[in-house]
Amino acid sequence: MSAMDKMKNKVEDLTGQGKEATGKATGDRELQAEGQADQASGNLKQAGEKVKDVFK
Repeated sequence: MSAMDKMKNKVEDLTGQGKEATGKATGDRELQAEGQADQASGNLKQAGEKVKDVFK
């Protein structure tokens, strides 16, 4: 996994955490759900990169 991919995936995860927290604090369920989706996406991409590394 390249360092840049790791960083992008981590940024997506952290952005999602921020959106989720903001959504909870303001009662905005849509923003909260968007944050959770961003986190899931970042984690899924990171898992895919790890699988690629295993087969290198």
